[in-house]
Amino acid sequence: MHAMEQGSVQEHGRSRKLSKIWVINEHVRVGLAETLSTYVMMVFGLGSVAQVVTGRGAFGEYLSVNLGFGLGVAMGVHIGGRVSGAHMNAAVSFSMCLFGRLGWRMLPVYILSQLIGSFLAAGTIYSLYYDAIYHYCGGNLTVSGPKATAGIFATYPATYLSLHAGFLDQVIGTAMLLLCLMALSDQRNQPAPSGGEPIAVGLLVLLIGVSLGSNSGYAINPSRDLGPRIFTAIAGWGPEVFRAGNGWWWVPVLAPMVGGVTGASIYKVFVELHHPSPCEHRREIVDEAEEASPLDMQKNLSPEVCV
Repeated sequence: MHAMEQGSVQEHGRSRKLSKIWVINEHVRVGLAETLSTYVMMVFGLGSVAQVVTGRGAFGEYLSVNLGFGLGVAMGVHIGGRVSGAHMNAAVSFSMCLFGRLGWRMLPVYILSQLIGSFLAAGTIYSLYYDAIYHYCGGNLTVSGPKATAGIFATYPATYLSLHAGFLDQVIGTAMLLLCLMALSDQRNQPAPSGGEPIAVGLLVLLIGVSLGSNSGYAINPSRDLGPRIFTAIAGWGPEVFRAGNGWWWVPVLAPMVGGVTGASIYKVFVELHHPSPCEHRREIVDEAEEASPLDMQKNLSPEVCV
């Protein structure tokens, strides 16, 4: 921790210094921001699921869950975007490391913070909806069946979905996420407007939910799934949370990692690698200006030269 005297206030005729205290260690600052942004995103997301399930459809439906997670992501980006980047997703963090946008030494900080945030969010929603959950299931905490409640916290596959089809489902969903995130952050293409990044990312998650979510709940995020799953194993659902769906638990952990790298690679190969260099871009502008109005172009040319 570090403290600095900054500013002053008048109190009974005397000047009193105000202290501003903050954390200066990068790992701690990033970890705190990433934990909080993930926590907020997951509270809204899991809360929307709990409300739909325990309310038996009276307080929302599938679209409510998509809106809850989408808007929750937007709020999470507002909270940690300028500090940690608000990845809130281990697949995003891993892909950013692989493409050189984040140092590998920071990856454990991000993943641990995300897991802590999602675990705490699961605990919060469990406490908030404790009575509703027990009223809904009669005190029998099950993973599958007509009164299953484990799905409030972690994702499980539809009964018709095989493991390999579910793996592909998660790869494609996460690939679309990272492909679009790369586009939204590409300053040499058509990025999200400054200040509009949170709502753009939130709308992206909403879009994935309404189009690619029915097979297995579109986890597309190892941190979102594993933290709450561990919580449910401890809170009363037991080891069945890891056995259900033919041992489904590892799919939303591994497949999003593969999908994230795949989606980011596709954007890079198809779009980003083909951006003209700054000099080439300037020459294109000059050529267009020459064709349009040679005299005006000569007046407005900058003295900077590309060689």
